[in-house]
This record gives sequence, C-alpha cells and structure tokens, in this order.
Amino acid sequence: MADQQIGQLLDTLGVTADLDDGDLPVDALVLIKIVKPDGTISFIKATSESLDWITSLGMLTAALHIENNGYVNVADEDDG
Repeated sequence: MADQQIGQLLDTLGVTADLDDGDLPVDALVLIKIVKPDGTISFIKATSESLDWITSLGMLTAALHIENNGYVNVADEDDG
C-alpha cells in the first residue's frame, strides 16, 4: 500500500477542529478506522511529516485524557 495524502478524505468524513483566529497548527495525529473489502476492520495511524515519536505519544496520551475527562483550558478559567 502506498502513502496517500488524506486531506480530502478528512474533509469528506467531515473532520473539523476548533481553531481560533491566529492559531497555528504544527503537527497532526490521525487515527483512521478502515473497513477492508472482506469486511474486516483495522486501524491505521497517520501523522504529519514533522511529527516525532515522542510528540506523537504525548499527543495520543493527551487525546486519551481529553476523551476520558474533558478539556479545560486553564487560560480561559476565571481567576476567582
């Protein structure tokens, strides 16, 4: 299987991100569920070109935490 650009695929699947004006995305980690022609299901991981393994692991760990516990941006919280 050859590597393929997946931007259009993500658009087709309706993938969105909550970005503010001025935000600068620098890396991406994508988990894709695949249904094979024989009906079996598999998962693949895709990353941006510059993403190193340690940052990828950190992003995955952060995603698990956010998925399980929600995300609170400390900068957005009231000081009291």
